[in-house]
Amino acid sequence: MFTGIVEEIGEVTTYTPNDPLSKNGTTLTITLPSSSSLLSDCHLGDSIAVNGVCLTVTTFTLTPSASFTVGIAPETLRLTNLGSLRPGSRVNLERAVRADTRMGGHFVQGHVDTVAEIIKITPDGEALTFRFQPKNREVLRYVVYKGFIALDGTSLTVTAVNDEAGPEGGWWEVMLIAYTQERVVVAGKKVGETVNVEVDMTAKYVEKSLRGYLEGLLGSSSSSSSQEKEGEEGANKGKGLLEKMVEGIVKQGFA
Repeated sequence: MFTGIVEEIGEVTTYTPNDPLSKNGTTLTITLPSSSSLLSDCHLGDSIAVNGVCLTVTTFTLTPSASFTVGIAPETLRLTNLGSLRPGSRVNLERAVRADTRMGGHFVQGHVDTVAEIIKITPDGEALTFRFQPKNREVLRYVVYKGFIALDGTSLTVTAVNDEAGPEGGWWEVMLIAYTQERVVVAGKKVGETVNVEVDMTAKYVEKSLRGYLEGLLGSSSSSSSQEKEGEEGANKGKGLLEKMVEGIVKQGFA
């Protein structure tokens, strides 16, 4: 579990696809700034979020410079943008939370839902507004105005949402203030580049709980063909109602 508050920006020093010397598939080695204390309490097997992806430390060293290596499974490469990393790439880093960690962001699992493309960047004074369009449009039902979202592992607040279908619709926006721009990799990305996306898991739990309840309520008594048809129509209505309820609950919770 993570908070979405980036602790450090590291630099990729080696990226080895199908590493023949490792049992961990593709491997990634990341070097830290000389002033970093990220590995001060590190142990083999610890979890570190790399651009929002929970990965396991397989080796690490503190000298001559602090660095660590992680393995990346094929499924992770398919679902995230880690496959686009190369030596010199900068990545957001965060250690897994401890029991005494201050929850400055929101609960982030490090399990990416999809990737999203930056389709617009708009300056607003010293701030920057980024517009993102997800590869999997279904995640939009979990994205609400003023709700949380993790982009490359950075906990951010959604400032606008567009749910319309079509090539021009289906996007959300976040704003990065000057302070944040200096501390996360998203600020250095350009239109056309991608970010890893993890939506707020609270919305998923609410949706699953309410969907099970409403589908059971609406479909439990359907036995004949006419009743089955009515039950299906009722379930469809219930689904629409459910989606509105989930959006309202999440929006109210983070207003």
